[in-house]
Amino acid sequence: MQTLAKLPVTIVTGFLGAGKTTLLRHMLSNAGGRRIAVIVNEFGELGIDGEILKQCSIGCSEEEANGRIFELANGCLCCTVQEEFFPVMRELVARRGELDHILIETSGLALPKPLVQAFNWPEIRNACTVDAVITVVDSPAVAAGTFAAFPEQVDAQRKLDPNLDHESPLHELFADQLASADLVILNKADLLDVAALAAVRAEVSEELPPAVKVIEAHGGELPLDVLLGLNCETELHIDARKTHHDLEGHEEHDHDEFDSFHVELPETEEATLLQALKNAVGSHGILRIKGFAAIPGKPMRLLLQGVGQRFDKHFDRAWQADEPRITRLVVIGQTLDQAVISRELQAALA
Repeated sequence: MQTLAKLPVTIVTGFLGAGKTTLLRHMLSNAGGRRIAVIVNEFGELGIDGEILKQCSIGCSEEEANGRIFELANGCLCCTVQEEFFPVMRELVARRGELDHILIETSGLALPKPLVQAFNWPEIRNACTVDAVITVVDSPAVAAGTFAAFPEQVDAQRKLDPNLDHESPLHELFADQLASADLVILNKADLLDVAALAAVRAEVSEELPPAVKVIEAHGGELPLDVLLGLNCETELHIDARKTHHDLEGHEEHDHDEFDSFHVELPETEEATLLQALKNAVGSHGILRIKGFAAIPGKPMRLLLQGVGQRFDKHFDRAWQADEPRITRLVVIGQTLDQAVISRELQAALA
């Protein structure tokens, strides 16, 4: 009986808004015949990232598209890996003769190391191997000293006291994502001048083992030969990579400082909605807003992805006949007052 080769798995990690989903969209759109399964780890109550990825499945039926995407919608993957990740992987292992590669997009708040360690579980290690951990870096955010979109007043405090770096959950997560990386992508490199990009590369390199490659990209558009087939077998040496959370112990690790909730809003003019969202970001500790909006008179829904005050948007597909025309958004941030934010948004759009 023929023995199947181990199924390679690429883990894509990185902070909120760094461009992970865009990178996966590019990889799926340029799969070149590769049979790829996708696992999406959502932070929030709506499967927004899964919806975004489904738009890549051009030429596939809805059933086929759904069959390629596994959404884990209950929070931090490093905390839930034994409860949801294992049965999903077991199902994929059973079908590995039909697959060429697995892509896993972690939540922007997840730690990659515990996920890689899970590939040493007996039922997984005999069938799969971690081809590479790819960490996507938001280059302009690193250049600004924020690592991701972050409230200006907290950033100002951090810059005044460098000793605060290792007390910041954002900085620790950023450093730990780099510590687990086999390949680092400096994304949005075109938004920085040569000197600023060199400074970002130097700062990132300080957190990396010497063998880890650092490459630049705009929008995650890189050849698949650069991203797949790295053969790193990361699970075999992940324990040697030290992170901040190794010292704390898993029982002390939680993401209670990060909140997420969803909000539903009525149809609203695009400019009015964007201004209301930017006002909310400026008034509260909001890191990211993502979802779909209903614009009056428009037959298609508007896809919104906001990081800080920067919002990317485009019309992604037509509203379905039985689909309610409402705006549905996930709001992610620190110590958020859901009632106040929801009330302010509803009032601004009234």
